[in-house]
Amino acid sequence: MGLGGVFMQKGQVVAYASRQLKIHERNYPTHDLELAAVVFALKVWRHYLYGSRFEVFSDHKSLKYLFDQKELNMRQRIWLEFLKDYDFGLSYHPVKANVVADVLSRKSLHMSSLMVKELELIE
Repeated sequence: MGLGGVFMQKGQVVAYASRQLKIHERNYPTHDLELAAVVFALKVWRHYLYGSRFEVFSDHKSLKYLFDQKELNMRQRIWLEFLKDYDFGLSYHPVKANVVADVLSRKSLHMSSLMVKELELIE
């Protein structure tokens, strides 16, 4: 089990990132793992994404509503505070249409994954 992400620009894959779950993360609920995948990817590609507008695609629909929740656990609060530093939109991307994430998931049994699509990368 692990976390993963795909960095894309103009529909082309720029980079992949993944890691195994730490022992304590194996007990996280699914929505926390999906949020952890977003946080993981943003930390890996921070130097590209910070200060730019970009779109995050996730195959987990409930992530969109996490930002509106009034009761969050401490881990979620810390992660949401981290995410406030970024200018991004969060979009649902169905599993069937998310071929890249599907391949990553098969490779490591269950992988929470997302796609980060850069919109305005300085050339």
